[in-house]
Amino acid sequence: MKKLILLLFSSSLICCHLIGQNTKPRGLNYGYNQPGDHIMLQLSSDQWLNAPDSISSRQRSVSRGFNAYIMLEKTFKSSPKFSLGFGLGISNSNVFLDKYSIDLKGTAPKLLFQNLDNSDRFKSYKLATTFLELPLELRYSSVPQNKNIGFKAAIGFKIGTLINAHTKGRTLQDKTGRTINEYTEKIASRRYFNTTRISATARAGYGNFSVFGSYALTGLFKENVAPNINLLQIGLTISGL
Repeated sequence: MKKLILLLFSSSLICCHLIGQNTKPRGLNYGYNQPGDHIMLQLSSDQWLNAPDSISSRQRSVSRGFNAYIMLEKTFKSSPKFSLGFGLGISNSNVFLDKYSIDLKGTAPKLLFQNLDNSDRFKSYKLATTFLELPLELRYSSVPQNKNIGFKAAIGFKIGTLINAHTKGRTLQDKTGRTINEYTEKIASRRYFNTTRISATARAGYGNFSVFGSYALTGLFKENVAPNINLLQIGLTISGL
């Protein structure tokens, strides 16, 4: 995962350097090499929506996500303040659960969610998913000549394919909170997950910073194997180049 993020970020810097060498210093450029949001980095607070109370009550406020995209942008000649952005990137989500476990290694038809209030459990426990995504945005910029300043907004959607899903627990404790063992357990499996995700997106801000939201229109898990849970991400976007 870390290697994939590093590779994507390095590639984005190279692409944007090449784009910058051909950017015209004045006026508007209607091609794909115009200045714009060619790199988007997003930090988010993540939450599962539509989950039953037995699961939603276990979500912790520290749940977080990270998204990174390389984008191309095409300005509309008839309306220079509007443009179309599209690209490629990754989306990572980490939802932390309190005194709970999800049995990804199980072989039963339905995914097992287990309350561990009165059992041994991990002090820190999360479910992490990573998707390779193709985002598409309709963008507005109040200053099309320099998109690093002025008000900006965008709406769109993205389609992704699941490349990794795993649970990770750290520091095993007994039911009283006493540490049993300082170790980390990681279990990876895509068996119970929807491998395709479609999300609606929106963002608005000024210059290189904006607030964004992303809502998964498709469920996290396959039908009839687990509750129909949808991921919501709300956070900060840093964009430019």
